[in-house]
Amino acid sequence: MSQAKTNARKCAVQALYQWQMSGESLIRIETYFLEEEHLKGAQKTYFSELFHGVPKQLAVIDAALAEFVDRPVEKIDPVERAILRIGAYELMNRLETPYKVIINEGVNLAKDFGADGSHKYVNGILDKVAQKQRAVEIAAKQAKSQN
Repeated sequence: MSQAKTNARKCAVQALYQWQMSGESLIRIETYFLEEEHLKGAQKTYFSELFHGVPKQLAVIDAALAEFVDRPVEKIDPVERAILRIGAYELMNRLETPYKVIINEGVNLAKDFGADGSHKYVNGILDKVAQKQRAVEIAAKQAKSQN
């Protein structure tokens, strides 16, 4: 995965966190990120897709997460919640990106922004979401490795 996409994910986590906590409009938050040059080195179109895609598909994403989390999605730490939502969004919508890359990116985001040990929680949840959302991809990979 490109560093520009990794940087876009980092900015998207921060922007989604801000949106979750403040309730400000997506446009206002996105403008802030653009004007303050937070997106320097980030793929801006990917940031925008993640930042607008997650709220647009929030009900579907939260339903996918709710199957595997140990508490209501809204009760998850806001940083972890933003990371999980981005990961679930990518697992459902970015089929060209291997599921292991998406999980790894989520784990790294949790290491960067989350509480101690949160990367283990993120890894476990995103792995379960991937097992359901990417079952065909996972089965094909396992069949290939057995040959």
